[in-house]
Amino acid sequence: MHELTIAKNLIDLVCEHAAKQKAERVTAIYIRLGELSSFNRALHFCFDRVTTGTICEGAKLHIETVPLTVYCDTCQCEKRPGGRYNFRCFDCGMPTPKVVAGREMQVSAIKLDFAPSAWTSARLINSNCQSAVACFD
Repeated sequence: MHELTIAKNLIDLVCEHAAKQKAERVTAIYIRLGELSSFNRALHFCFDRVTTGTICEGAKLHIETVPLTVYCDTCQCEKRPGGRYNFRCFDCGMPTPKVVAGREMQVSAIKLDFAPSAWTSARLINSNCQSAVACFD
């Protein structure tokens, strides 16, 4: 099952980042997932399985769906097509094969928990807070 492999690679990436930050555990993973990826349901389905026994076990998965956007050469602008698999311009009817957005899978943020002894002055945002969010651009 290739969805399981993709989910496993995603969790490996998150675990690697969390280990570099010396985090105790990952509490949330935020992902931007393109509408065309058709991976949303499969990722939710196998998430618990691939996180079991890792620093990500028990983490919440948050998925932001990125809508499909195409570029129409005739209208010379980006727009949403009429349907998910309809690559014709909704306005002029011409083919729009240039996908601008909607195929991506991107980790946008990870919420980490740190052991109190692992905190450094660089990580302290609030002295009562024991978690941080790592953002990716």
